[in-house]
Amino acid sequence: MRKLKFLIAAALTAVLFVLGSGFRVVGAEAATAKYYIGGMTAGFMLSAGGAEVIGLSEVSAEDGLHRPAEDAGIRVGDTIVAVDGIHTKTIGDLNAALERSGGNEVMILVRRKGDTAQIPITPVKDKKSGNYKIGVLIRDTLAGIGTVTYIDRESYRFGSLGHSVCDDNHNLLEISDPKVYLCSVIGVTKGIRGKAGELRGLFVNDTVLAKADFVNETGLYGTFEKNYDFSRCELVETAPISEASIGKAIIYSTVDGVCPQKYEISIAKVDEHNRDNKNFVIKVTDERLLDETGGIVQGMSGSPIVQNGKLIGAVTHVFLNDPTRGYGIGIEHMIAD
Repeated sequence: MRKLKFLIAAALTAVLFVLGSGFRVVGAEAATAKYYIGGMTAGFMLSAGGAEVIGLSEVSAEDGLHRPAEDAGIRVGDTIVAVDGIHTKTIGDLNAALERSGGNEVMILVRRKGDTAQIPITPVKDKKSGNYKIGVLIRDTLAGIGTVTYIDRESYRFGSLGHSVCDDNHNLLEISDPKVYLCSVIGVTKGIRGKAGELRGLFVNDTVLAKADFVNETGLYGTFEKNYDFSRCELVETAPISEASIGKAIIYSTVDGVCPQKYEISIAKVDEHNRDNKNFVIKVTDERLLDETGGIVQGMSGSPIVQNGKLIGAVTHVFLNDPTRGYGIGIEHMIAD
């Protein structure tokens, strides 16, 4: 599974392994609702937003070797988003557009670091396959893992991650495959000062946890499978940020296998009105978690934060200069979205 790259701001990084729009205080109605605590690691597929170029290659034609894309100025990291005005979301879309060209020049719209450019390229017919090619290696999906935060007992709606999922150009990624799979954690790269650690996991492809239908600045959302065994999940109420306090709390996270564990943390700061959804500064105090991961690592984003028996938020970021510390989002922001 490919690790996603993330927006790294000075001293912190989002802890998704592969940006807030709404705000609503959890009132009396929400406070009486019941939610299953998550903590299980989930794997999902996201769209690259086009055909992302991950390599350049030669095309072997009858008259020799050609490098159409490289000669035209295509670079690794570019994303091909349209050919002759027709959007290309997938590898199949791009191949179909090149076949329609019949070897005539096409105008390819490329996205590069937030900017776009129209680049003329003449596809070349590959002598072995007979298909028209431009000499690029591409991908159209990205795989990532994160942690489920909560599941609504009544509607089975779930929330996870607690932050957005973006590409290298800070573009919000779309859902490619709605299926959300159980992910088994098979190893951990411990976090150290200056470098975030990560969970290493495998999709359990025959175990679909949920269907995702929505990604925004506070996470990935959808509907959980009703046949999931919720007997192992704790059922709690939520509490708004205003009820959170500095002091002891618990996070639920999976750092080995598929079973979430409880780990002790300390809430060092509460910021109810933070506009970037960094409502908590947390510090890992549990010696077991520190020994296993060094603190907060990529893949733990979405780990539910519980204080005084109520769900108050989710882990979102790790401080790069101190992996034992990180940020959390208030649960009210996730539920509102």
